[in-house]
Amino acid sequence: MADRLQRKTAAAGAVLLVIAFLTGILLAQAQSKKIDADVPEVIAAHLNALLGCLWLVALAATLPWLRFQAKGRQRIVVVTVVAAYANWLITTIKSFLHVPGVDLDGRKSNDAVFVALTVLVVIPSFVAATAWVYGLLGARSNPD
Repeated sequence: MADRLQRKTAAAGAVLLVIAFLTGILLAQAQSKKIDADVPEVIAAHLNALLGCLWLVALAATLPWLRFQAKGRQRIVVVTVVAAYANWLITTIKSFLHVPGVDLDGRKSNDAVFVALTVLVVIPSFVAATAWVYGLLGARSNPD
């Protein structure tokens, strides 16, 4: 079970790397004005995918060291995958909406991006990272 979860987590990271490369193509299109997207936001989406890939691969590598049992390790993986992919997707979408999405300002598109980032990226990322640190500190409770 642990090997399978590690492999799936690493694969999720590898897929996100491919998405990062594809977002690089999107970035070139935005920079050359072939598409109407905010270039700094596409850069952010590209980097979000790269960093999300690294986070997932690092999580996969450290899964056996976590103090959690199988269910806890599976939960941290799910939350991390959701946060990493949502970070890329929402940032990509907001590049086409030309909104910052960092605060509520009364515009529906901006406010929707802000809520989506908060619910699907910020909170899950904080929870997953905190759980990861906690899981790495101390002995495992019950090895699988």
